[in-house]
Amino acid sequence: MATIIDGKAAAAELRADMKREVSALGYEVGLAVVLVGHDGGSQVYVRNKIKACEELGIKSFAYYFEEDVTTEQLLELIGTLNANPRVNGILVQLPLPKTVDESRILTAIDPIKDVDGFHAVNVGQLVVGGKGLRPCTPSGILHLIKRTGIEIAGKRAVVIGRSNIVGKPVALMLLAEHATVTIAHSKTQNLREVAREADILVVAIGKPKFVTADYVKKGAVVIDVGTNRLEKLYGDVDYESVSEQAGFLTPVPGGVGPMTITMLMRNTIDAAKLQHE
Repeated sequence: MATIIDGKAAAAELRADMKREVSALGYEVGLAVVLVGHDGGSQVYVRNKIKACEELGIKSFAYYFEEDVTTEQLLELIGTLNANPRVNGILVQLPLPKTVDESRILTAIDPIKDVDGFHAVNVGQLVVGGKGLRPCTPSGILHLIKRTGIEIAGKRAVVIGRSNIVGKPVALMLLAEHATVTIAHSKTQNLREVAREADILVVAIGKPKFVTADYVKKGAVVIDVGTNRLEKLYGDVDYESVSEQAGFLTPVPGGVGPMTITMLMRNTIDAAKLQHE
């Protein structure tokens, strides 16, 4: 039976450390959050981010816009926030309306304030192994893998999913830890056989209960990034069958989810420290 990797407990430990760190800094840390429209999921995410800021003693600045906001209006705000020394991190909640040029908005954020880690400069630093702010969910995944106590170096890692937000960056982070990494996706042939070679299996494809026990090597570490809302929340991994095969497994909810906002707070503190150096 798999050992459960408790994301809630890991996040709580990290937040307790960060709260002490923020109070000892001697200066205020600030995060600006920009939300466009009234998407229910996005509103919940933004509320949770503001709540996390309050918990850790980070100042939050919230900016709300209607769906008809223009790219130019958002760019003007980003310019103002870039220039504001009280704002150490800028987060634009995605997705944006189709009428807004998402790429221009994300590119306009100063890389040193890009706490989502999506700016091309930060992505480039990840690719070449340089210093930069890393995407939050992949950072959380890596922390949970290390929490198992297994040695990542030399292990076979398979990432199912190639998104810019999770799949690609987590593969690069695992590579930086000296794992041998395969990125699998919808066009991968013999996906089941490829997945079964993994000592570390990260699943981020947005298909409920897609990965079953026959995709999993006995004793593997399995990280389920999926959040599929049906009659309840399901991951991309069939928890019941895989828990009999895996060595370690993240639950949904309570696995990767709590880590994402925690790593956003980590990035905000790190960004503040960089800007004060």
